[in-house]
Amino acid sequence: MIDTPSPNFDIRGRAVDMVILHYTGMPTGKEALDRLRDAKAKVSAHYLIEENGDCYRLVAEDMRAWHAGVSAWKGEYDINARSIGIEIVNPGHEFGYRDFSEAQIDSVIALLKDIAKRHNIAPGYVLAHSDIAPRRKEDPGEKFPWGRLAAEGLALAPFSGDAVAGNSVSYDDARKALAEIGYDAPLGDHAAALLAFQRRFCPASIGQGFDARTKAALMAIKSALRFE
Repeated sequence: MIDTPSPNFDIRGRAVDMVILHYTGMPTGKEALDRLRDAKAKVSAHYLIEENGDCYRLVAEDMRAWHAGVSAWKGEYDINARSIGIEIVNPGHEFGYRDFSEAQIDSVIALLKDIAKRHNIAPGYVLAHSDIAPRRKEDPGEKFPWGRLAAEGLALAPFSGDAVAGNSVSYDDARKALAEIGYDAPLGDHAAALLAFQRRFCPASIGQGFDARTKAALMAIKSALRFE
């Protein structure tokens, strides 16, 4: 762990029960680290993980870092107050999105294990930035290996079931499931949330609307969350 303090934080005000994963979306890790420590930028995260696996600590976990921005989950809006933010170095969709390195994901897993133990974080509350801010964000994106985290019991796994099961799911039930899972998906304004769900749980269906795979995935994830 490398301590590189950021001045961008304030009082948390409530207990931690979520972790939000981001990609940095900048050409280099150094640029991202510099920005997260720049008082003028007014952004930060608790941790940053470089492509070689180095982990930087910027903000203490008991303080509120400024990483989530305008966001919501299950009807709550101050996500920064309840979450720990982890920035993972990757240039993102704007600067040449690429696979995350093995060393990087190993570090993410080790860090998440410690955080989950300290704060009793349920797998369903380890989320993507795009989950909580689908109209603005798409990180950490469809290349992020959520399955590796799920194998360690740290996050929900991408859908791997039979898409045929979605054929019997109605449009209304699928749309309602999107909101019940936690996405900000009001009637008539759910397109961004649906895309975020697909990016996270069934990337093969990105941009395909409520296809059978997406509907089957929605029902499976909704069911999995009942047991948390």
